[in-house]
Amino acid sequence: MPGDKSISHRSIMLGALAVGETRVSGLLEGEDVLATAAAMRAMGAQVERIGDGEWLIHGVGVGALLQPEAPLDMGNSGTSTRLLMGLVASHAIETRFFGDASLSKRPMGRVIEPLSQMGAAFEASEGANGSKTLPLTVRGANPAVPIEYRLPVASAQVKSAVLLAGLNTPGITTVIEPVPTRDHSERMLRGFGAELDVEEAGGERVIRIRGEAELRPQTIAVPGDPSSAAFFLVAALVVPGSELTIENVGLNPTRAGIVEVLRQMGGDITEINRREVGGEPVADLLVRHSALKGIAVDPAIAPSMIDEFPALFVAASLAEGTTVTTGLEELRVKESDRISAMAAALTGAGSKVTETEDGLTIVGTGGEPLRGSANSRTKTHLDHRIAMSMAVTGLASRDGVEVDDTRPIATSFPQFEALLEEVTR
Repeated sequence: MPGDKSISHRSIMLGALAVGETRVSGLLEGEDVLATAAAMRAMGAQVERIGDGEWLIHGVGVGALLQPEAPLDMGNSGTSTRLLMGLVASHAIETRFFGDASLSKRPMGRVIEPLSQMGAAFEASEGANGSKTLPLTVRGANPAVPIEYRLPVASAQVKSAVLLAGLNTPGITTVIEPVPTRDHSERMLRGFGAELDVEEAGGERVIRIRGEAELRPQTIAVPGDPSSAAFFLVAALVVPGSELTIENVGLNPTRAGIVEVLRQMGGDITEINRREVGGEPVADLLVRHSALKGIAVDPAIAPSMIDEFPALFVAASLAEGTTVTTGLEELRVKESDRISAMAAALTGAGSKVTETEDGLTIVGTGGEPLRGSANSRTKTHLDHRIAMSMAVTGLASRDGVEVDDTRPIATSFPQFEALLEEVTR
């Protein structure tokens, strides 16, 4: 699998804030992560590719980011945008962010709100329903003001933006999570030497970071991305006769919900050679074709697999019985409205899908192939995960599936099509 996208972004950002040389292996070289690398170069860090997935980063130190000479192009990357807004918010620089048509529709207000409380100023574009969108300009505050912020919705990106702003803010910045989200930022900030504490209080996670930090350079081995692995997990489970070993998959408990849910559906997934790489749990996954059964997915598990639901919807379409998903409002503000996009795409391929406000209800085929949609192109809405999910759907259909645009896949998984072709020969 390609390197974990979340960890790849953060390794470049924190390496750029550490004084000295950070070495990263296994970095995801998709377009999203390359946008982060370009942005950190524009703000003074040396970010250099020295081999396949091997990168060297010479950082400038916390508080020493430079004013970029030109607006920063975020491409399709919401993670780059929101986390970098946090970094800039506590530096005395002004930065303009812009992105592609898909990213320019995504809401940024949820990040602007806490960062404004810390003293940063924003000029954002007006999106649908009054949302704040790209292009936008951030004027950082120096010094910024430490805040205590309770997340109104589960969002690792908002949490991380506030923690990154807190790195250069005097005093203690606190984030309260009513629902736990992926914790790569906390793990990596600690690894780089930040003073960060996490405690459970009243069923919530309280995260505190001490500002004006001095980060130490690190050597980082990036594990394989579980979000990318999800497509091959589902493909092996639904295509009869399949047996596939997926190597080096990150199994951080805040990210591995897809494995748990597929097992609840009857998926035969065995962990081999479980180990720890760079503070993250990793294993190889042996996956065999399985007779899946529909389930009601616990909405509490959604934050640990929010990006994997498009793949799960495919598995549900081939399962026996009904799968019900709820609590997925966040999917409507991803690269596309993934609830509506997947409902339309799977219905077009012959699946029985009912769309609700916060999820999908899917009646599966009991293992029989879907009809497919070879006579009409599936609309991916420039969303890489829709494109990859529907490619997997095509493997489990009679007539195949044609998607309208595979180019967005390069944002997260440039090798996807070649790997898929290799394992299905």
